[in-house]
Amino acid sequence: MKIINARLRHHQELFTLHCSNGIFTQIEKQPHPLKEPSDIDANEQLLCAPFVEPHIHLDAIFTASEPRWNHSGTLFEGIECWADRKGMLSTEDVQSRVLKAAELLINNGIQYIRAHVDVTDQTLTALKAITALKKKLSPYLDIQIVAFPQEGIFSFPEGKKLMIEALEHEADVIGAIPHYEFTREYGVESVKWVMELAKQHNKLVDVHCDEIDDENSHFLEVLATTALETGMKEKVTASHTVAMHSYNNAYCSKLFRLLKMSGIQFVSCPTENTHLQGRFDCFPKRRGITRIKELRESGINVALAQDSIQDPWYSLGNGKLLRQVDFALHTCHMMGYDDFTNALDFITENGARVMNISEEYGIGIGKPANFIILQGTDDISVIREQADILWSVRKGNILVEKQPAKFLKTVSFS
Repeated sequence: MKIINARLRHHQELFTLHCSNGIFTQIEKQPHPLKEPSDIDANEQLLCAPFVEPHIHLDAIFTASEPRWNHSGTLFEGIECWADRKGMLSTEDVQSRVLKAAELLINNGIQYIRAHVDVTDQTLTALKAITALKKKLSPYLDIQIVAFPQEGIFSFPEGKKLMIEALEHEADVIGAIPHYEFTREYGVESVKWVMELAKQHNKLVDVHCDEIDDENSHFLEVLATTALETGMKEKVTASHTVAMHSYNNAYCSKLFRLLKMSGIQFVSCPTENTHLQGRFDCFPKRRGITRIKELRESGINVALAQDSIQDPWYSLGNGKLLRQVDFALHTCHMMGYDDFTNALDFITENGARVMNISEEYGIGIGKPANFIILQGTDDISVIREQADILWSVRKGNILVEKQPAKFLKTVSFS
């Protein structure tokens, strides 16, 4: 495959790229736009690595209103709704929704997914159903499956047993939800137990951590300390951490020192947490998003994710990660030029680091020929225009090809 007239991130020049046997074999600068035979003429649009979705609940996708709507809009009513919906799960139900979701995500330039799958289910129906799809979807998506205990580990009957059983069904990552456990002691114990289990089985860890507006919810310090002491470090991800929005600055100053030492990584879900948090406030209402800007400025890796698509927690959702970047830039006061020029990192490189796939990810000779071409010339134009995906290519095979939108009739004053 030959691609001409492509722009690459942080470069002014145009490039020609060659791929063979699914690998980038040559990347060279062009002195000027070319008009010659090629497999793809990027037409001076931006070519970059595929989008990474590092936090999504595939098992619950497209279940909003089933069996009822989340009328309060709170995280906790969402969990109650989902607990009722779990009784309706079947292999066919889960797989049909996941395949529909996969089409949506692929069409929006996503080729890497970390899927949190609820394992507080005695039958592990969703976990088994999604695991069975991994091979079928592998030509299009890389999927990491998190064994996620939605209703707790120590607070759910046989929670520990189910987590261990999930590993026997090829879960890649071990999760926890300490702020939802019955007591702080249970929460602390769950974090330490999960970390030990992950180290024993050589698994990654991704914890729903402090997803609550309670400024006294401090499980992040437990997770970071345990990651440091066990040497797990960058193998550990803290998702959400929205209580950090409510921490006082003196405490955060101490906390950030620990976070940097620990090496743990973060995932924030801007649209979902803006919607879910602040529900117990009158005015002023908290935005409820973790300190993305401050974490980034401290050299700590933060990726962005959608979290949910049309489920009990978030009844909207469209698979467009650019929307998450747009929300984060606005709500976290990241509206400076330097913020814009690196904005796509949040849904590309940073997500790849969270998934621990950086060695195989990216645009470079010898790396898999996985890429997308966006309707824009750089990070700023792509974010500003919420650009369309024009091509998505995986190992040299075109998955998606789209004509740029154009006006058939419009007003002009020039």
